[in-house]
Amino acid sequence: MAVVSVKQALSGKFDAGSAVTVRGWVRTRRDSKAGLSFVSVTDGSCFDPIQAVVPSTLANYESEVKHLTAGAGVIVSGTLVPSQGKGQAFEIQASGVTVTGFVDDPETYPIQPKQHTMEFLREVAHLRPRTNLFGAVTRVRHTMMTAIHRHLTEQGFFWINTPIITTSDAEGAGDMFRLSTLDLANLPRDDKGKIDFRKDFFGREAFLTVSGQLNVEAYALAMSKVYTFGPTFRAENSNTPRHLAEFWMVEPEIAFADLAANADCAEAFLKAIFKAVLEERPDDMAFFAERVLPEAISRLETFIAQPFERIDYTEAVDILKRSGQKFEYPVAWGIDLQTEHERYLAEKHIGRPVVVMNYPEAIKAFYMRLNDDGKTVAAMDVLAPGIGEIIGGSQREERLDYLDRRMAQFGLDPVTYSWYRDLRRYGTVPHAGFGLGFERLLVYVCGLANIRDAIPYPRAAGTAEF
Repeated sequence: MAVVSVKQALSGKFDAGSAVTVRGWVRTRRDSKAGLSFVSVTDGSCFDPIQAVVPSTLANYESEVKHLTAGAGVIVSGTLVPSQGKGQAFEIQASGVTVTGFVDDPETYPIQPKQHTMEFLREVAHLRPRTNLFGAVTRVRHTMMTAIHRHLTEQGFFWINTPIITTSDAEGAGDMFRLSTLDLANLPRDDKGKIDFRKDFFGREAFLTVSGQLNVEAYALAMSKVYTFGPTFRAENSNTPRHLAEFWMVEPEIAFADLAANADCAEAFLKAIFKAVLEERPDDMAFFAERVLPEAISRLETFIAQPFERIDYTEAVDILKRSGQKFEYPVAWGIDLQTEHERYLAEKHIGRPVVVMNYPEAIKAFYMRLNDDGKTVAAMDVLAPGIGEIIGGSQREERLDYLDRRMAQFGLDPVTYSWYRDLRRYGTVPHAGFGLGFERLLVYVCGLANIRDAIPYPRAAGTAEF
């Protein structure tokens, strides 16, 4: 008797009459007067559960089967037969049901077969993957991650594992989590009264990474096309639906590339991810379209079909000024675009994804290449209808003298960044890259309202449960 997943059993991979065993958890149980129980079993392999028709002739029918409740662990063996009900092709005529674990006190089991609020489900994050919604989010998350690796590998990129522990701030913003093994009740001090980090584990200040970009640049200048994909940390005290303290970021980096090539790469990258989701997760996307966001599927299809518009930041500011819209944040050249500005451009003015390029130098990071006008840098943001910015990137400053001036403006220590400066001293070449916050993209794909629902165990200001 073959042990199969629910997905395999429902897919038609096995013929009617096949002897199969499925292992999973009870979604619902319904008893009939005809001496049968209909037990819905899910194992997470696909959106739909499979129905097991359990006869009262089983030895443990009265003692166990009739006591099954949502969440109980079971192993069901039987014959795969065409389903008599609507909605699925097959069901299992059970010849045996093994109960591996009942649910203690079913009345208080948090994941009842009913709709729960998202706020409640965050309080039981260890159990929420058992719901339809979070099972679907988890499968789509997996598909997107594998699509990222597959697409970049097919395009000739190498995956580089950059460090999580770092001594430099890639963003120059200072919102970093500090790592230390020092005794907080008895901190060592130097002769100026400052904390003496020479006594710390690494002999200097250390932090959790805010970006793997600087490290992966070094590999791009040897391997040509690389990317890093891993956890990233920001100590922003922002309690909003758009912020996490711990999230995943993918950062491709390309040698001998300018900003236009970078935008081409970002466009192909996003379209490949969305195409994979639509092809590989039709069941989950149908659920999101039905229950979460009606345009969940159609907007991805539109995203894939249309070429991205490209405009300069200066043009974007002019468009916003002429729009007649009353924005919460006033528009002026030299300010960073807010979400309301980004969404107006992508949704109202252009009506499709747009790449805004060449931002003012003063509002962008130190490593971005200064343009010939002396006022802007070769930076880009990819804006999408429904969310705003989903990718940020730039051509990097490959000229050492320009980089040194930018670092001085940011007050960055040349000694700390000496290794990064070396990349400009030893065979410098033009190069470019971008970063994508993975959970923000997952929010967009699934139509979620809060980024805390796009990661298994959310970490945010005041929140670090589980």
